Amino acid sequence: MIYELRIYDCLPGRLPALLKRFTEHTLAIWDRHGIRQAGFFTTVVGESNQRLTYFLAWESLAEREKKWTAFITDPAWLKARDESERDGQIVANVTNQLLAPTAFSSVK
Repeated sequence: MIYELRIYDCLPGRLPALLKRFTEHTLAIWDRHGIRQAGFFTTVVGESNQRLTYFLAWESLAEREKKWTAFITDPAWLKARDESERDGQIVANVTNQLLAPTAFSSVK
């Protein structure tokens, strides 16, 4: 397994709009494309309370490429993204890392 760590830093006050977009649209679109989430988190104590951090689980880099490309070009996703940003941009910055579990990891 490969895990993708994604961190979305929202513009001030825009985290609720991002959470709403995931709840009402993104997760259903991911389900249609077979994208598996492995956890979502907001920051309680740390660098920013306007941050969403989450993990995706992939069988391989090839699976990620195929499914992520299908998702980001899906007309339903593009519509949901555009409508959610009608009142302005939500995310200021996105970072991601692709991670492989160690031999001693409780997550494989």
